[in-house]
Amino acid sequence: MVTITTEVATAARWDDVQHALTGGGDGASCQCIWPVLSNKDWNQTSTPQRTEMFHKEIDEGPPPGIIAYVDGEAAGWIRIGPRTRQARVPRTRMIAAATAEPFDDESVWAVTCFVVRREHRGAGLNGALLRAAVDFARDSGARLIEGYPVDTAGENKRTNDLFHGTLSTFTNAGFTETAELKPGRTLVTMDLSR
Repeated sequence: MVTITTEVATAARWDDVQHALTGGGDGASCQCIWPVLSNKDWNQTSTPQRTEMFHKEIDEGPPPGIIAYVDGEAAGWIRIGPRTRQARVPRTRMIAAATAEPFDDESVWAVTCFVVRREHRGAGLNGALLRAAVDFARDSGARLIEGYPVDTAGENKRTNDLFHGTLSTFTNAGFTETAELKPGRTLVTMDLSR
């Protein structure tokens, strides 16, 4: 039987974060920096620059995400943290139009990225990552968590198109569908203040 565990991404776990991100897909080149940069800044950075930025973010803390392990091996990643630290969120028109939460509210957190190594896909890691992310957010004082998942509607999608997570992963974890962002994308929320 496979054992899935999770840990927050700290400086001591940098190698594990890298292992989780580099198992296929865009994780290796993105370095999970896409959510924290504007399009202009993103387009002006290289993969080595993104890696350096991400390393600095993790070194300085607080942890920007959670690592999933399968039998002790780093296998997946989720970015979660205050929306105020994820510059792309308020700049995304469909999110800005759909959310009821002010963007300067530190107690509103966002889940913006999932990565699972190819050999571990389909094993339930996204659900384990999201549950751990919710616990981390709650323990860190978050009031509300937003997600912006893809509604696959039972269709197969390219893995690289699913980094936002799937709607079913969020609803299975107790998130509520709040608004349609566009066809196939939904704003989901979880109120932690209850």
